Amino acid sequence: MKNRHLVPLVVLHLIIGALTAAVIFLIDWWPDQAAEQAPRVDGLMWFLVISSGVIFTGVTSFLVYALWRFRAAPGDESDGPPHHGNTKLEIAWTVIPVILLAVIAVWSIAVTGKNEKKDPNREVIQVRAWQFAWEFTYPDSGFTTGDLRVPSGRQVELQMRSSDVIHNLWVPEFRVKQDVVPGVTTELLVNPTKVGTYDLICAELCGAGHGIMRSRAIVMESSAYDAWKRQSAADAKATAAAASSPSAGSTSDTPPAG
Repeated sequence: MKNRHLVPLVVLHLIIGALTAAVIFLIDWWPDQAAEQAPRVDGLMWFLVISSGVIFTGVTSFLVYALWRFRAAPGDESDGPPHHGNTKLEIAWTVIPVILLAVIAVWSIAVTGKNEKKDPNREVIQVRAWQFAWEFTYPDSGFTTGDLRVPSGRQVELQMRSSDVIHNLWVPEFRVKQDVVPGVTTELLVNPTKVGTYDLICAELCGAGHGIMRSRAIVMESSAYDAWKRQSAADAKATAAAASSPSAGSTSDTPPAG
């Protein structure tokens, strides 16, 4: 490439690269990390974003420079000079994407494998979704809630079913999500690490009320979570016992008419 093309192209590349880097690094794109899965997913996402930024900068720089430098003169309707075959360029634009995609594939498989590794002592919670609400059942304690409460520092397995259409359970701070499919039990593993209350969202268009299909994911300290489960189980048993006992007003002192 001649110097008269190289210098302005490098300058343009630096300008566009600086603007791209500013957008990537100066804007806080990510929500908090509240699960073990989050740093692994974020690492992969950063690689994808930075790789895309580099490619975008290179392509845009060449395109903008070519549009400016080789623009046709007013009234010039002739064709540009033909170019046939550039072996080095063709090898480059074949090999580089293959290497990049191979890295992404291997990295993605590694992240997925770590995220889906089950702990034998995991906490199991059953999830039921329907238009347009969530229900969470704790099978070992026998009660159901409208909010998802999970312990910090322990793995949780969500066993999910849908009563109608496809939904999707997503807590952005956990960085994992999973479809909830009618007739199929799908699973989602998460290892919460940060105590707090987070939005639990349906991320699959499921009908007119999709936008209001929300709940809360509440991450609690492990000891507080165990105490909450014991109290909730006791309350559920007391409520069930009261419902099954004869009502105080079931008998009447009014004598029969006659």
